[in-house]
Amino acid sequence: MASSPFSEELRVAIDAVVEASKICRHIQSTEGFSELSKNDKSPVTVADFGSQAVVCKAIHEAFPGDPIIAEEDSAALRLPDQISVLERVVKEVKTLFPTASSDEVLSWIDQGVSRDAAPRTWTLDPIDGTKGFLRKEQYAVALALLVDGKVQVAALACPNLDTAESDEVGFVFSAIRGEGAFVAPLSNPNDRQPISTSDCTEANQARFCESVESGHSDHSWSSDIAKELGISRDSVRLDSQAKYAVVGRGEAEIYLRLPTKPGYVEKIWDHAAGCLVIEEAGGKVTDIHGHPLDFSKGALLAENQGVIATNGTLHDEVVAAVKKCNG
Repeated sequence: MASSPFSEELRVAIDAVVEASKICRHIQSTEGFSELSKNDKSPVTVADFGSQAVVCKAIHEAFPGDPIIAEEDSAALRLPDQISVLERVVKEVKTLFPTASSDEVLSWIDQGVSRDAAPRTWTLDPIDGTKGFLRKEQYAVALALLVDGKVQVAALACPNLDTAESDEVGFVFSAIRGEGAFVAPLSNPNDRQPISTSDCTEANQARFCESVESGHSDHSWSSDIAKELGISRDSVRLDSQAKYAVVGRGEAEIYLRLPTKPGYVEKIWDHAAGCLVIEEAGGKVTDIHGHPLDFSKGALLAENQGVIATNGTLHDEVVAAVKKCNG
């Protein structure tokens, strides 16, 4: 990894999401996971908390002055009726840190309770795409460093993402602002290869990348936009910030996160890592009005509405189509 002002932050971030992915994969591999997941969401709860504990531990130990805005806190795990869930979380964390105690795991999780803006802050989604995780499909561990409200470092682990080029499953995407975007197998995270968005310039040849869950984005609005752009190709549907990775490596050109209800405000942990990966791969990310995403307001993208991510060359045309179909 070449030396840069953020090379140490990137190294720690990649190591952290790779370690967290091990916990997530281990939980998915346990006997009875699929059957349990049909009736009980506790597998993803255990993975969520375990992943957050591992990542927050790594960030806090490496950069103790940096706050972390993460999705979870330990309040639910501290309730008396959740003792069995806490025990399972601790058991999973012990696969990586054998001496970890319950109190330590709870404290690591709570390193992520910050919600305020700061000159330097990390943001983490320990499992982005919980329904994808439960289906054994796509999910991500998404970590990013914000400096003065701008994403400067990203590490995005996609443990179930595959590629047409090999039999490898599971990749980590990473970026430092101004230095390009890269991908490496989770099995060999030091083998970082550059990625780039597609060079598609004709909107009618573009491919949408959409959420599996219609509750995450307005699919009927997307359909109208596709018609406006003349797109007839089937959408790539998958959960989580893996969509950012798919656009970043050129397998789709357009990802839309369109508001499904008035007043909904996006969370920064759902977009920070993926946003930098696409931008450094040559793409562009804005809200549905064409405004840059503003990560300077704490945990929320309070100044933005929805998200449009593209390969870059099609961005203005897509923004115009979104506005027309919203009008």
